[in-house]
Amino acid sequence: MSEEFLFTSESVSEGHPDKVSDIVSDSIVDDFMSQSNPENARVAVETLVTTNKIVVAGEVRGPENYNCKYEELARNAVKEIGYEQSGFHWKDLSFESYVHSQSADIAQGVDSSDSKDQGAGDQGIMFGYACKETPSLMPAPIYYSHLILQNLAKARKEKSISGIQPDSKSQVTLKYIDGQPTACTSVVVSTQHDEGLSSEDIKAIVMPFITNAMPSEWLSKDTDYHINPTGKFVIGGPDGDTGLTGRKIIVDTYGGAAPHGGGAFSGKDPTKVDRSAAYITRYLAKNIVASGIAEKCLLQIAYAIGVAEPISIYANTYGTSNIDEAKLIKSVREIVDLTPRGIRDHLKLNQPIYKRSAAYGHFGREPDSDGGFSWEKLDIVDELKNI
Repeated sequence: MSEEFLFTSESVSEGHPDKVSDIVSDSIVDDFMSQSNPENARVAVETLVTTNKIVVAGEVRGPENYNCKYEELARNAVKEIGYEQSGFHWKDLSFESYVHSQSADIAQGVDSSDSKDQGAGDQGIMFGYACKETPSLMPAPIYYSHLILQNLAKARKEKSISGIQPDSKSQVTLKYIDGQPTACTSVVVSTQHDEGLSSEDIKAIVMPFITNAMPSEWLSKDTDYHINPTGKFVIGGPDGDTGLTGRKIIVDTYGGAAPHGGGAFSGKDPTKVDRSAAYITRYLAKNIVASGIAEKCLLQIAYAIGVAEPISIYANTYGTSNIDEAKLIKSVREIVDLTPRGIRDHLKLNQPIYKRSAAYGHFGREPDSDGGFSWEKLDIVDELKNI
């Protein structure tokens, strides 16, 4: 690319109403995956949040006599986020559950048997992407949008700052020249705050989180900063706006820098390829870029419900690879079993590792020692170098 252009991505905090919903849904997934036989757990749960109310609905299957404490999980999630407001309080909110048993028609297509492997939990297309714009091999605008809010939330919870409430949003615009980010033209941060704080008070609190997160050479006198541009932001969170699971899939993935599938991640166990196949395509794309095969890489994978093998795989290295993309796809399929069971085994997804991924992006995070963010590991680089 030789053109010059601006590109923008946004992030939202864990206190954003949609993210509250995602976190509650993934708290339920983790609870099911904590049982003695998570291989057989099935979860597809949606959450709605509004003024002092949480509603969960969906279909599940768990061990015999297992009783998931949905309300306790929801209240604990809201408490951890930090909501103790008159319009949304973990202790005072009302809770309703409309969760029921999984459909037998879906189960017969997905479950394994003597005659067939475990099939995909649904049809769908999933995408994975990686590029060399950041150390985590993520697009820079979404990476820095997340980082600003992560650091702000950490300081709020550690009480090293005061006056800031859980609901916040960020937006970073970068200038690209020849396909590479070179400068930050604008940053937008809107954060809920205590009554009585002025716009200048909020700016004084927020600005250090922007300057500490962004590369200093990208910031200049020409960078525009918009901190709480509408002014007062006291009423926020689910009291200010209804939240639903799965409404922030661009925030969850690549900030619009790459395609994403139609399905959300949160609230779904790893038999659902909306989640597990999106994780394996990110894993493969990241390892391909880290191996030096390509400067950036996009992978698409598609499944049919009840069918184990993917029905198609597509790769695009944007002209940055000397390896034929058909050969790359063939090699990837030899290295990793891309059936739903193969993905879960390779990434060790049958674990309670999902709640932590529900805010600040599912990709670009450091792998955890207990298996969290396993799709961010760089452990097949050497195999790919030998292609």
